Amino acid sequence: MNMTNPEISKLLRDVAAAYAIKDEKKFRFQIIAYQKAADSIDYTSIELRDLYRENKLASLPGVGASIRSHIEELFKTGKVEHFQEVLKDIPASVFPLLEIPSFGPKKAYRLVSEFHLINPETVIADVTDLAQAGEIARHQGFGEKSQQDILQAIQEYSLGKTKTARMVLPYANELAEKIVAYLKKCPAAKQVYPLGSLRRRASTIGDVDIAVATTDPGAVLNHFIAYPYKTRVIEKGDRTASILLSSERQIDLMTQPPQGFGSLLQHFTGSKAHNIHLREYAISKGLSLSEYGIKKKIGGKDILQQYDTEEAFYNALRLQWIPPEMREDTGEIELAIQQKVPQLVELQDMKGDLHLHSSYPIEPSHDMGQDAMEIMIEKAIALNYEYIGFAEHNPSVSKHSASQIYEILENRNKQIEQLRQKYQKYLHIYALLEVDIQPNGDLAIDNTSLELLDAALVSVHSAFDMDQTAMTKRVLKGLSHPKARILAHPTGRLLNQRSIYDLDWDVVFDFCKEHKKALEINAQPLRLDLPDMLVKAAVKKGVQLVIDTDSHAASHMDFMEYGVAVARRGWATEQNIINSLPYKRFHEWLQNNER
Repeated sequence: MNMTNPEISKLLRDVAAAYAIKDEKKFRFQIIAYQKAADSIDYTSIELRDLYRENKLASLPGVGASIRSHIEELFKTGKVEHFQEVLKDIPASVFPLLEIPSFGPKKAYRLVSEFHLINPETVIADVTDLAQAGEIARHQGFGEKSQQDILQAIQEYSLGKTKTARMVLPYANELAEKIVAYLKKCPAAKQVYPLGSLRRRASTIGDVDIAVATTDPGAVLNHFIAYPYKTRVIEKGDRTASILLSSERQIDLMTQPPQGFGSLLQHFTGSKAHNIHLREYAISKGLSLSEYGIKKKIGGKDILQQYDTEEAFYNALRLQWIPPEMREDTGEIELAIQQKVPQLVELQDMKGDLHLHSSYPIEPSHDMGQDAMEIMIEKAIALNYEYIGFAEHNPSVSKHSASQIYEILENRNKQIEQLRQKYQKYLHIYALLEVDIQPNGDLAIDNTSLELLDAALVSVHSAFDMDQTAMTKRVLKGLSHPKARILAHPTGRLLNQRSIYDLDWDVVFDFCKEHKKALEINAQPLRLDLPDMLVKAAVKKGVQLVIDTDSHAASHMDFMEYGVAVARRGWATEQNIINSLPYKRFHEWLQNNER
């Protein structure tokens, strides 16, 4: 059965909801386990069906052996007997309501049961009709305010605001940066940070959560709810508040006094799996963790110690500070115990960008760039790069003869040579090309044209549905060409649009390491490809990586930070990234196939 990750995640959340409806106290640990597993699946970049086929489901953090066995049963038989047993007494009409903001399992179950709503296809419309007719307010235990809240939540849901709607990282980051900048204008805001999956730089983000260190929470909260681009205030308390933006995205704010801010920042940044593991470690030391600090029994009393920074919080546990991107419970706590957390690659380490599409009239097989080469060169100089590579798509093979393609590339080389002479004091320019790997594994242009290039990035742009064996053979054949140095956007995924194509990654990693080929981490917002889990596997195998922006305009070159974020989530250091090398060493690698 080929269920997608979102479908599996929703199934697990439905099981957790069923447990909560039956007996929230009795099934507390089951509820936590299923929610934790669903969170892990939401954040992973790899399709579970691919992990299942490769017998690697055990590599997925946050999913215990029992739930993993259920997922295996799901793929094998198309159903899970245990899930059917848990769900059988719960009306199917409950579960569509759980997609609506503010609807929990008990609330949904009560509405369905007390108003006899049995059709899952119409249940949301049925609840809307009941609320508009005033029937819910008249029912004991609801009231007028509850009824209005239900109508408001359904309206937001109808506009696309659901619990599972996720933003790609760059969009969420841009949204958060605007809010953070606004909050910093408040004199009472001493520190402002995003939280959760956004601070961990996951590829997709749910709602945006922000923390503020302040001695005057009232002033900060009042400033926050006055944000000019909100549509309404969802709630405001003594320490927290939530608003809805005109984009229909929810922003949650929480405050903490500066002396305890490090504890809050740690608590609401780490994934659930990371925090659970950290709490278990603390308990083994006789300590108790919370968003307020660390408790320790002294003289029979619980004494709370607060921490103003995350570093102080982790150090109090005798742990090395763990970068947010690593906090997914995939071995980082064990490294922190040993004081062996790696020094992850940083944006400032990047020395060049090798995947730039200019507006040069190369008459490509795919989309052209928007800006002239000189504009992109000026941007690279502003970014303090030592080198760049123009890698437009190869000229269309269906519209040009081999000799015409050669002439186009020869003329482009003349243009690049002129620019080399003009900018030689500032940076080095490579004549690269992004070349299609055709379904049979051949590169789209012939060897005579390829010889005009300093090197080629090769990539798949068609026939994505080939089986694993055929696709792997295709990719490795294309990558084996002597001019092919980098496999661009290696999985072909488009976030929220297209899943990865099927490759045998162990075979790909072994080939790249043996032949000194590099895999690209493509920083384009809808790609973020290679995904972080595969980055980590590549790093473990010793495969070389390149972080590129795949820019089609000079402004896109700022996407580099998102590629670096993916690399950091994959535990990559500066030594793992080829284009962190200074020019002379990078040039040796490109020309001589040596690191």
